[in-house]
Amino acid sequence: MIKKNSCLFRILIFVVFISLFSSCRTLTSNRMFETKSNYNYSEFKVSEKEYIIQPFDKLDIKIYTNKGDRLIDIKGASRAQQNPIEYTVEYDGQVKVPTLGRIKLDGFTIREAEKFLEEKYQSFFKDPFVFLEVTNKRVIVFSSGSSKGQVIMFSSENYTLVEALAQAGGISDYAKAYKIKLLRGDLNNPEVYHFNIRKLEDINNINFQVLSNDIIYVEEKPRYAAKTLQEITPYLTLFTSIFTVYLLVSKN
Repeated sequence: MIKKNSCLFRILIFVVFISLFSSCRTLTSNRMFETKSNYNYSEFKVSEKEYIIQPFDKLDIKIYTNKGDRLIDIKGASRAQQNPIEYTVEYDGQVKVPTLGRIKLDGFTIREAEKFLEEKYQSFFKDPFVFLEVTNKRVIVFSSGSSKGQVIMFSSENYTLVEALAQAGGISDYAKAYKIKLLRGDLNNPEVYHFNIRKLEDINNINFQVLSNDIIYVEEKPRYAAKTLQEITPYLTLFTSIFTVYLLVSKN
């Protein structure tokens, strides 16, 4: 009986070992945006970039005449002010706007687009004044590794890293405030910034200006014990069931 129990114990150890070995990658399988230890991060600096209008953006365009004294009556002045019309930048970069029809706006900054529209409307209205805003600017925030992600919409031109983190619910107890990555631009070759906002002297990094379509990733602390237990629990349950059946059979 002792030899049989010893054999079963060895089988249990073997099963646990195999499960742990096979799940080494499973314990870290949800990690995202990993970089090598010697990765050359982009240099932190105050953003000098203005937002560039791109396909599928949503635009709120308000058109005034007499340098802003009176709203052009497209669908009734009061209704246009209360219920602004949202214009979509189509796949080819064109936008269908009142009077002008389809015009190409992608590639312009907000200021450039406003000036461009004002020049176009001069043929139809006296001293046109255009106010344009992109209404679907967003940032993607993973505030606790890959287990918690949110898409956050913002309209402010001075939207900062700390605002994005706060709006995402802050940094959880299982996340690292000293290991925050921000990915920007083409994901095939993105700019990657690294932030450590754990200490007060790093306050300047918190004011880093976020741009639309940035991805913020806060690395999660490893919880190997909990994940290991989660992985081996099915094997332990199976072994316990087999061992219980064995004891019942052996007694008979």
